[in-house]
Amino acid sequence: MSLTTDSLDRRLAAVLAADIAGYSRLMGIDEEGTLAKLKSVRRALLDPALAAHRGRVVKTTGDGILVEFASAVDAVRSAVEVQRRMADQNAAVPTEQRLEFRIGIHVGDIIFDDNDIFGDGVNIAARLEGIAEPGGVCISDDVQRHIRGKVDATFEDMGPQVLKNIAEPIRTWRVRVGGASAAAVAKHAFTAPASPPAIAEKASIAVLPFQNMSGDPEQEYFADGVVEDIITALSRFRSLFVIARNSSFTYKGKSVDIKQVGHELGVRYVLEGSVRKSSGRVRITAQLIEAGSGTHLWADRFDGELRDVFDLQDQVTANVVSIIAPKIQQSEIERTRTKPTDRLDSYDLFLRGIAAYADRSRWGDAELGEWFNKACALDPNYAAAQVMLAYSSLLKQTTRGTPLGAQELAKALRIAGLACALASDDPFVLARAAHMFAYLGHDYDRAETMIEEAISLNSNDAAAWGYRGWISLMCVEPARAIESFEHRLRLSPIDPGRASMWNGISFAHFMLGQYEQGRAAAAKALVIGEDAHTLSALIMNEVGSGRLDEARVIAGRLLELRPDFRASYARQNFPTRAVEWGDRIVAAVRGRHSGVGIPGSMHSRRDVASRPRMGD
Repeated sequence: MSLTTDSLDRRLAAVLAADIAGYSRLMGIDEEGTLAKLKSVRRALLDPALAAHRGRVVKTTGDGILVEFASAVDAVRSAVEVQRRMADQNAAVPTEQRLEFRIGIHVGDIIFDDNDIFGDGVNIAARLEGIAEPGGVCISDDVQRHIRGKVDATFEDMGPQVLKNIAEPIRTWRVRVGGASAAAVAKHAFTAPASPPAIAEKASIAVLPFQNMSGDPEQEYFADGVVEDIITALSRFRSLFVIARNSSFTYKGKSVDIKQVGHELGVRYVLEGSVRKSSGRVRITAQLIEAGSGTHLWADRFDGELRDVFDLQDQVTANVVSIIAPKIQQSEIERTRTKPTDRLDSYDLFLRGIAAYADRSRWGDAELGEWFNKACALDPNYAAAQVMLAYSSLLKQTTRGTPLGAQELAKALRIAGLACALASDDPFVLARAAHMFAYLGHDYDRAETMIEEAISLNSNDAAAWGYRGWISLMCVEPARAIESFEHRLRLSPIDPGRASMWNGISFAHFMLGQYEQGRAAAAKALVIGEDAHTLSALIMNEVGSGRLDEARVIAGRLLELRPDFRASYARQNFPTRAVEWGDRIVAAVRGRHSGVGIPGSMHSRRDVASRPRMGD
């Protein structure tokens, strides 16, 4: 074939490439049966779905198909429809016998000739199909920009991907396709571990828990505190991508394979080490490892008096940065050196409180607030301790369900305001205070301003992104909430508290009227753990989609778990700028016409104690 410049017909188009995953294996098992199934699927499902969305089949090749669309929206909608219908069709089929499509979609400049299409646009679509999961859809960043907000599906950023024979890495997105029943989603679709996150485009690092070498198990909190401060210092460098503490600390006490850690967290570098605290002195050892190869890039030991602990942490941070981010200016390093307090006894108490905070079973206990209260008594200007003292009151309400009295509420908000006045440029303080001002103070404008400032100061603070998600929901900005929760999940992909993020995403989809995605998000949270909050989110989306029978079943599970649960708790634990949303949420949890079976309210102290929490 020879194409001359005059004969070239170019135009912008969306290209969909699809094939059957494991087709050769299926043919080897049952050649005639597989071929008959494929023909049936094409005739009854694939071809009608493509035609309904104005797709033109360019060619078929055995198990593959190439389709051209004038619209990226049409291309993705057709792909989502195909995969949802295939999932329903495969529900009763053994896994090893399923026909499952992999689909890739790209939009770009295409050459048309003799009813065929050519060019990089076609090649990229084919490569994207090659990295798609069975039953999944993978799209390029160009497609995602075209369809944003126009397609009823959830998108997960896979980061830049190196594709075979494509010169430059292509940023790609995974389309999360819902559609199975709630029970099937919870039982099958999300029981497999999530795909490891893509390696971040910029320098990325995880700091593993340092080993406590003090010979005293009671000093674990101190070693953990040292590591948390190093994570915080590294997080302030915009040129670094730093995994949050909650994910890196899941490896605490385990013998780890650094290559596996890098793969699971999606990072290039891992920092590990040890801390010894004894007789007024501290020794910190650290080593930096390139995760992909296991190569040790740097190791050192830092010794000093206990009063020098902050300087030792700064030395570790500066050495790590100098190795993996050499372009960072020394002035930027200096700006990260913030000494939280001059009182080491106050710092010690703060670390004990943070250790209690990391243990969710202790949230709301008097002990949690008492550590911070004692730290503040020793140093009233310790802003981080002040904001955590205030925040422990919020946790008491959200986890124990006991509403704060007027005086306690006023005190908590006053302390949060004091912390902000003491450290108006500390993202740790601003993020937690912002959540408090929205949730307890209902000062939504102030909360929005503060959370954006916190993230601008430290874009690697996973907790701040989670607070941004909940604040966005309270401000009835669900799209912004989803963006925030998904970013939190990327920064902390194996966070023990990630169920709360999926719950938030489920609530956001409910607000958007995207009930299938809401059900899928709640099902992901259910895989991690079943609680009243997650079941409520699932009920809301089942009711929204008209599945009252399914909602009744889930309501039964909820009332078995919490016999005194009442739908009215949803309003009390989900304050919103628009009051009518509280009514809509309560109505959804109860079910239209009270058909689900959850009582509306019960005004007893016992009922109050079982309220679900909103946000961690």
